[in-house]
Amino acid sequence: MKALKTLLGASVIALAAMASAPAIAQDSKVLATVDGTEITEADVATARAEIGAELAQIPADQRDRVLVEFLIENQLLSTAAETDKLTEQPGFERRLKYYRRRALRDLYFETKVRGAVKEDDARKIYDEQVAKIKPETELRARHILVESEADARVAIERLNRGDEFAELAKELSKGPSKVQGGDLGYFTKGQMVKEFEEAAFKLEKGATSEPVKTQFGWHVIKAEDKREKKPPTFDAVKEQIISALVQQKAQEVMKALRSKAKVEVVDPAIKKAMEQPVQGSFQQ
Repeated sequence: MKALKTLLGASVIALAAMASAPAIAQDSKVLATVDGTEITEADVATARAEIGAELAQIPADQRDRVLVEFLIENQLLSTAAETDKLTEQPGFERRLKYYRRRALRDLYFETKVRGAVKEDDARKIYDEQVAKIKPETELRARHILVESEADARVAIERLNRGDEFAELAKELSKGPSKVQGGDLGYFTKGQMVKEFEEAAFKLEKGATSEPVKTQFGWHVIKAEDKREKKPPTFDAVKEQIISALVQQKAQEVMKALRSKAKVEVVDPAIKKAMEQPVQGSFQQ
């Protein structure tokens, strides 16, 4: 599923911050009022897009309350600024122009970028990548790891006498999995050392191996289960695929817009910096 992983790991250079923002809400249900000014569900959705990342440490069932509190305080401060005639300060019009551009940017992004990506697009990519996956066997195994072959044979003898594998692993194994009764969970070929893997995958379900030597010591392996590895469901990866498609679309849109515009960086230092390769988290 390499191609799907590549898609899911795609980075974005332009408009990256907006790729995870929710669609603009249209619900006008009133949640609170401040001196007659309404605070609606649409306002909460807009605030969530603005400060949502800061809410990660707050319990999910408390986030809407925090957002409403934020909007109440926002309204109180806004009213106070008007009362104090701060709108007459020289910098106000500049701020107003900036936030107007930002609002238009968000609206364009939601309409022309996010709105252009459909669930059917994600489903098509998912189906294409799943169709390329080759069947792969997963094995769930337990093991007992000991110092010597003699110790491994003692463990096998006790198993033959009726000792439970998991309990014996807790008693004898020196590996970190001993606390889980030697349980290694499910794994596929290529995840374990060669000697261990070859012996483990030869076992039938429920069978126990002869002593197996690896760089870590001597193992007794039990095959708990064998099954065909299944790809993730569409619902499990849908949002990741859509997010990657939105990022891809954002790059295409920004490239097209830049190609039609005359962009001139006047400041020499900034111009020089922009000519250098991008450093940091958005570098491809």
